[in-house]
Amino acid sequence: MSDTPTGELAIRTLAMPSDTNPAGDIFGGWVLSQMDIAGGLVTKRIAKGRTVTIAVDSMTFNRPVNIGDTVCCYVEVLKIGRTSIKVSVEVWASKQYEEERNLVTKGIFTYVAVTSDRTPRAVDSPFK
Repeated sequence: MSDTPTGELAIRTLAMPSDTNPAGDIFGGWVLSQMDIAGGLVTKRIAKGRTVTIAVDSMTFNRPVNIGDTVCCYVEVLKIGRTSIKVSVEVWASKQYEEERNLVTKGIFTYVAVTSDRTPRAVDSPFK
């Protein structure tokens, strides 16, 4: 496993007490939502318009995220299709006041470019 993130930094945020589950741990769904937001930011820029999530491949949480951790989501474009964009999203976290970061989880997300009425449209991207 690499000790360096892959892709571009799309989001950096702070894990807050409001992001915890009833046991006081950062909720996995919150981490997943940060990943989806990060992927969406990158894909809408590439598609030059709205994209929607259509698939998330399996994820394994390698380590927990704690309150006060800085959470960073890195996005790497894997494939640009006619209407879809597939990206890898990695989540790295660092403890408060520390520089060392650790891989928390990663997943593959697929987005589809859509029109204002949610109809799939061609990805008009110079990245193809």
